[in-house]
Amino acid sequence: MSTELVSANHAAALAATLAGRANRNARGFGGGVYPITPQTECIELLCKQEFAKGAIVRVESEHSAMAVCMGVSLGGARSFTASSSNGLAYMTENVFAAAMYRLPIVMMAVNRTLGPPWNIWVDHGDTLALRDSGWIQLYCEDNQEVLDSILLAYRLAEDKRVLLPVMVCQDAFVLSHTMMQTDVPTQEQVDRFLPELALPHRLTERAVTVGGLDFPHETEAHRHQHEDAMRRVGAVYDEIALEFERAFGRKPAPALVPYRMEDAETVVLSMGTTAATVRAAVDRAREAGERVGALRLRMFRPFPGRELRAALARAKRIAVLDRDISLGHGGVLWSEARGFAPAQALVQGYMLGLGGGDIRPEHIGEVLADLARRDAAGEPELLEVVR
Repeated sequence: MSTELVSANHAAALAATLAGRANRNARGFGGGVYPITPQTECIELLCKQEFAKGAIVRVESEHSAMAVCMGVSLGGARSFTASSSNGLAYMTENVFAAAMYRLPIVMMAVNRTLGPPWNIWVDHGDTLALRDSGWIQLYCEDNQEVLDSILLAYRLAEDKRVLLPVMVCQDAFVLSHTMMQTDVPTQEQVDRFLPELALPHRLTERAVTVGGLDFPHETEAHRHQHEDAMRRVGAVYDEIALEFERAFGRKPAPALVPYRMEDAETVVLSMGTTAATVRAAVDRAREAGERVGALRLRMFRPFPGRELRAALARAKRIAVLDRDISLGHGGVLWSEARGFAPAQALVQGYMLGLGGGDIRPEHIGEVLADLARRDAAGEPELLEVVR
């Protein structure tokens, strides 16, 4: 293993390369790619790599990129792509199709604001719009977690108890273009961790129809199978995390990451890089004698409701931070998380940092102050923190 100074985009490309080469003695590796800021660096580096079997295909659109990934995966090869924002929106039809075909594709999604007006900075709304697509969704806090998550995602997606695609999400520019020291494993380490892909429903010389017409009862059966697989993800993830630790010497974060929660009466829930800022604000609050803790949601799909309910059991006040907005309703994380809070808790939603606005410890301090003043929860607050 070597330590390298790389961006999160390059960390993802290096992980995909290692995972692809680990399948060289089976059906190989491939995928379709199309550039869009801020993920372009990832596929530029990936396109420079050599693979013993398979190829990266440069296509004319994101829709075609996922189509190539589906073809590669149906052929039994390991597959990868990357996208962002409006590219993900254009890819949407095939994002759903990939999950319904139960294909273990891994995609790095760089969270970027949807336009127009055009904005290239971070917002989680692009991937959260795909929350019902049937993909597993993991949200990363730093570059190391991006690299590790790509490797873990293949092991999780290809597990025969799961067989679902995985979206590894990272914040635009905050991670994608930021250089950090990152441990990059050797090919031998990855070979030991990632078994060769043996897709049970891969295409062979026997003629079959893929994506034919389902009648109502057949669709019900397929949705039941898909749901069962998604419900198994949490336990399988925990198993793989232990194997990852044995292979690489570090344990991936759980689906829900606690911080100073042992006696917390006030809790701040967030995702992605916001969580690091929240921890700094929690430390300040603790120094002032306040019982404040934090939770980082690492896995959004499947949603870790049981773990969240247990973590919030003693909370009296809960702030849910969203870097997205569901217009006319509030934040997506708030809308999903509030049902797992204790009945007596005050749960308030806050939307901040939209369109890439800074989120600083003092902004989280303002959230905590507002939460402390409240007698009851109100409509989700849209905070303007660009200053």
